[in-house]
Amino acid sequence: FFFKQKTAYEISTRDWSSDVCSSDLFFLLFIFSAGVVGQNEKVIINPVNFSNVVVTDAFWKPKIEKVATKTLEACIYQTEVKTGRIRNFEKAARNNNEKHEGIFFDDSDVFKAIEAMSYSIKNTGSKELEKKADEWIDKIAAAQQKDGYLNTFYILTGLNKRWEDMSMHEDYCGGHMIEAAIAYFDATGKRKFLDVAIKWADHFDQTFGPGKKDWVTGHQELELALVKLYRTTKNDKYLKLADWLVAERGRKLAKGYTWTDWKDTGYTQDLVPVKEQSEITGHAVRAMYLYTGTADVAANTGDQDYLKAMRRVWEDVVYRNMYVTGGIGSAGSNEGFTVDYDLPNEKAYCETCASVGMIFWNQRMNMLTGNAEYIDVLEKSLYNGALDGLSLSGDRFFYGNPLASLGNHSRKEWFGTACCPSNIARLIASLGGYIYGQKENNMYVNLFVSSKSNFNLKKNILQLEQETNYPWSGSVKFTVRIPKKERAAIALRIPGWAMNKAVPGDMYSFINKNDEVPQIKINGQSFIYQAHQGYAMIDREWKDGDVIEYKLPLQVRKIISREEVKENKYRYALQRGPIIYCIEGADNEGDIWNLIAPLQSNWREESFKVMDENVVSLVASLPVVKTDQSNNKINTIEKSIRAIPYYTWCNRGSNPMQVWLPSSIQDIKINYR
Repeated sequence: FFFKQKTAYEISTRDWSSDVCSSDLFFLLFIFSAGVVGQNEKVIINPVNFSNVVVTDAFWKPKIEKVATKTLEACIYQTEVKTGRIRNFEKAARNNNEKHEGIFFDDSDVFKAIEAMSYSIKNTGSKELEKKADEWIDKIAAAQQKDGYLNTFYILTGLNKRWEDMSMHEDYCGGHMIEAAIAYFDATGKRKFLDVAIKWADHFDQTFGPGKKDWVTGHQELELALVKLYRTTKNDKYLKLADWLVAERGRKLAKGYTWTDWKDTGYTQDLVPVKEQSEITGHAVRAMYLYTGTADVAANTGDQDYLKAMRRVWEDVVYRNMYVTGGIGSAGSNEGFTVDYDLPNEKAYCETCASVGMIFWNQRMNMLTGNAEYIDVLEKSLYNGALDGLSLSGDRFFYGNPLASLGNHSRKEWFGTACCPSNIARLIASLGGYIYGQKENNMYVNLFVSSKSNFNLKKNILQLEQETNYPWSGSVKFTVRIPKKERAAIALRIPGWAMNKAVPGDMYSFINKNDEVPQIKINGQSFIYQAHQGYAMIDREWKDGDVIEYKLPLQVRKIISREEVKENKYRYALQRGPIIYCIEGADNEGDIWNLIAPLQSNWREESFKVMDENVVSLVASLPVVKTDQSNNKINTIEKSIRAIPYYTWCNRGSNPMQVWLPSSIQDIKINYR
C-alpha cells in the first residue's frame, strides 16, 4: 500500500526513522532500486542513473531548476515562435510541398530540447513540460515516413536525395532523436517516441551495414545513440551496428561532402581506423562524440583495442591540447584542433558543445578503467568550460568560450546554429548521473554534490546521503542508511588538485605546493585510507547511521603552463578547488589589461555576489600601469583587484576579461591594449 501511494522520489528521500519497519523498507527499496543501476560486467564502474539520484545541492539544484524553467522556456520559444524547427515537422506531416525553414540539421535541436525536458520532468515532475513534450512528439511521429525515415530537410526538399551525402547530418539528427526518445521513455514510461526512434533505427539498419551500403557518419553521434538503444531494448543488432559504424571510419569510404573542409579526412577523424588513432584532429565536437561512442562500444563488447586507442587519443587531448578550463578546440576555422600547444586565449574557440562532449567521454573512460583521473578532467570541464556556456539567468548562452576578451563578447539569446543551448540544458538537467558509480559492493563518489542515492548491494539497499557546500567548501559529509549490517566499499575520489596535480600529465602545474592532504573521519574517528586509482577506499562493515567526514584542502593555487604554450608565457592562472578564476572589468573599474600580477602576489578569499550567484572571489593588491599623456610617462599605482569564477563572467554586460594574468612588465608591454 505504501509503495502505491508514494512516488519513487518520496521513497528515496523518506526518513528512515518513519513508521515503516526496516524489513518493509528494505523490500520497498529493493523494488525501487532493482534494475535502476544496470550492471555491466565488462566495465570497472557502472554510473548510477540520474533517476536514482536526488540532488539537493545549494550550487547545482538552483541551476537544475533554472534549466527546467528559464533555459527550456528559451528553447521552446525559439523552437516554436522565432524559428521554423517545429513548423518543419508540421509541414512534413502535411506533405503539401511547403518550404523548409532554417538549416538542414535543425531537427537535432528539437530532439536535444526534448531530452532536456525529459530529465527536467524527472527532476521536477512538471506536467507542463510533459504536455509540451507530448505535443512535439505527436508532430514528430506524424512526420515520419512509412519506411521509418525521418528528416524534415529531405522530406521537404527531396526524398530522392536522402542518404547520398554523408555530410548532411541525417544520421546526426537521428542519433539525437534516439537519445531523446530513450530519455523520455525513462522519464515517463511512454513508448510513442521510443517506437518512432526504433522504427528509424531499423530503417537505418536495413539500409546500411555489412553486405549493404557503406556509411561514414559526417557528424558523429549515431554511434553512441545506438549503444543507448541497445541497452534499452536489449537488441544486440543496434550494438553491432554501432560497432560497424566505428569500424567504417578511416577506410577512405567517406563521400559526397558538400563543404571543401570536409574533404580533409582529419576534420571528421577519418584519417586512419579508430583502433589505430593516436592523435586528436579536426572538429572538436565530432571527435568527442566519436570517442564517446567508441568507448560505449568497447564497454559492451570488451574490445581492448578500442580502449587502447582511446587512451592514446585522450593523452594527446589532455597533455597537449586542452585549455586550463577543460575547454577544447582552439580554432574557429575548423571548430576544433590545430597543432599541439596552440592555445590562444582571446581567439580561443572552446565551443560549449565540445566541453559537454568532454564530460561524456571522460565519464566513459572512468567507467572503462576505474581511474579517477578521468573524473578530474570531467570536473574541470563541468565547472568551467561547460558551465560558462550558460548565463546565470539561464536564458543567455555562449557558443564559444574564450579565455580573454577586450570587451567584445556577449551572451546571446540564440544562434543560427543552435546546438549549444539545448546541449548545456540536457547536461545540467542530467547532472545526477555523473555523481556516483557502482560495481557490485563497491560504491564510488565521483562528484561532490549534496544528494541522495540508493545502492543495491548483495544483501541490502544502502542509501548514501551527501551534504556539502562544494565547490566553495572542501567539507563533505556522508550519512549511511542501511537496514542490516553489510560489508561494502565506499570509494571517495581524491581530486588531483588536492594532491598538487593541476591536471593529468604536465600541461599545467601549480607554482605553490600544498602540504595538506585530504582527511577522512568515520563516526568522528580518523581513518587511514588506502588510495587506489585516485580513490580513497573505505572497505568495512557498514551499519545504519554511520557518518563519513571528508575534508579536502581548498587553497588558492597559481597555475603555469608548459613553455610550449606561447600565449601564457610570463603568465599564471588562479584556481581554488575545481574553479578557475578570471578578472573582469565589471569588478575592476572597467580595465583589466593594464595590471601586473607578480608571482608572489597574495590572493585572499572573499565572499562575493555576481548578480544573485553567491561565490568565493579572490582579491589582491596589484600594481596597475597608468600613462600620463601630458608628459608621456608611465606610472604604477597599487589597486585592489578582484577575480571571480570564470563561469560567471559576462553576466553584467560586455566586459574585458582575462584568465591568464601577466606576472611581469615584459608581458604587459606585449599584451596591453
